[in-house]
Amino acid sequence: MSDEVKTEETTVEEGAKTERAPRGKGKRDQAPRKKVQTVESEFEERVVAVNRVAKVVKGGRRFSFSALMIVGDKKGRVGYGLGKAKEVPEAIRKATQAAHKNMINVPLEHGTIPHKTIGEFDAGKLLFMPAADGTGVKAAGACRSILELAGVRNCMTKSLRGNNPHNIVKATFMALTSLRSVEQVAAARGKDPKGLRLKQ
Repeated sequence: MSDEVKTEETTVEEGAKTERAPRGKGKRDQAPRKKVQTVESEFEERVVAVNRVAKVVKGGRRFSFSALMIVGDKKGRVGYGLGKAKEVPEAIRKATQAAHKNMINVPLEHGTIPHKTIGEFDAGKLLFMPAADGTGVKAAGACRSILELAGVRNCMTKSLRGNNPHNIVKATFMALTSLRSVEQVAAARGKDPKGLRLKQ
């Protein structure tokens, strides 16, 4: 009986040896791998502020982080969001998701805003004025990031009061939402947009 078992084992081993692929030919040669294509997002993200916040409870303080993010495609769409979490990356992720949900459309004319406007929120107040080609974005801080991600190439701004980044961001969005293009003003007045000019 032992001899029969040995012969069976040798035949199985010989069969296994014959099924093996020759050296030099691995799995790559037999089946080519599929290339994974990474899809690049059209939106660009920027971090405006990351703060450590504390919640006072009975046992002491619980620390977490808050992040303020700006998201835009540089083609007239921009948004902002605020996220809070125990870790900074998670707070940034939450803020980015909130920014994608709060997108607005900004009317642009030749790379600048259509007319002069003022944005105000709490202690933040900003003045926005259109500018000619070659001027650039004359702004600082969060206001500059918002205008660049919105696609504004030429604009002049003036901070009238306040420097809190949260108030500056909200005041900037208040100003951008109040902008109206020539077509919108012409449609509201029932006139031809070709003969309508906005005073700057």
